[in-house]
Amino acid sequence: MNFKKFTEDISASFNRAVQFTEEKLGQAERTEYDADFENLLNAADQAQNWTERIVASTEAVLEPNPAHRVEDMMCEKLERGKRDRPTPLEELGTALLTSGNELGPGSEYGNSLVKVGQTEQRLAQLERDFIFAANAAMLRPMRQFLAGDMKTIQRERRTLENLRLDLDSAKARLKRAKQDPAKKAAEEECERLQAEFEKQLEVTRLLLEGLESSHSHHLRCLNEFVDAQMQYYAEGFNRMQELQRQLGSL
Repeated sequence: MNFKKFTEDISASFNRAVQFTEEKLGQAERTEYDADFENLLNAADQAQNWTERIVASTEAVLEPNPAHRVEDMMCEKLERGKRDRPTPLEELGTALLTSGNELGPGSEYGNSLVKVGQTEQRLAQLERDFIFAANAAMLRPMRQFLAGDMKTIQRERRTLENLRLDLDSAKARLKRAKQDPAKKAAEEECERLQAEFEKQLEVTRLLLEGLESSHSHHLRCLNEFVDAQMQYYAEGFNRMQELQRQLGSL
C-alpha cells in the first residue's frame, strides 16, 4: 500500500511539473481563478509582507544588536530562556555609580555621578518594562498571526494549486484520449478532480475572506504598542526632569 501511494505521488508530481512547464511556455490551457479570488490572494500576500516587515522592524527597535536578536531567536526555538544580558543603559548607570562612589559622593562631581547613574538605571528598568509590554502588545500577536493564520492559508493555497494542476493535466489527457475506455476513465477523473478543486477553492476563499478580521485585531495591537511607548517616554521625561532639578540644586 505504501509503495503504491509512493508511486502515485511521484506520478502526480511529474504530471504537475509537466503541466506547470507547458503553461509557462504557453503550450497548455489552465483554469483561471475569478477576479474576486485573485484580489483576495493579492490581499493575503500584502498582509503577510506588511506583517513580516512590521515584526522585523519592531524587533530591531526593541533589540538594535542583530547578533543579540539571532541569539534570542535561537533560544526561543530551542525553548530556552533568553539570556539576561545588561542593557547599554544599565552598563552606563553602573559605570557612573561606580565612578561616583570611588570619587566620593561628598564631592559635587562625585554626587552628580551617583545621581545620574541612579537615574540611568531607572531608565534602564523603564526600557525593560517597555520591551516586555511591546512584545506582549504587538510582537507576539503578529508572530502568532504569521505562524497560525498565514501558515494555514499558504498550506491551503498550495493544496488548491496542486488540485488545479491535476485538474488541468487531466483535462489535457481527456483531449488526447481517442479510445472509449481511456476517454471514459479520463472523464471520470476530470469529474472527480473538478469536485475536489471546487471544494478546496471554497475552503481557501473562506480563509482569505476571514483575513479582514485580523486587521481589527492588529489595530488593537498597534494602539496598545503606542500606549506602552507613550508611557515609556513620559516616565523617562519625568525622570530626567527630576534629575535636572537635583543637579541644579547642587
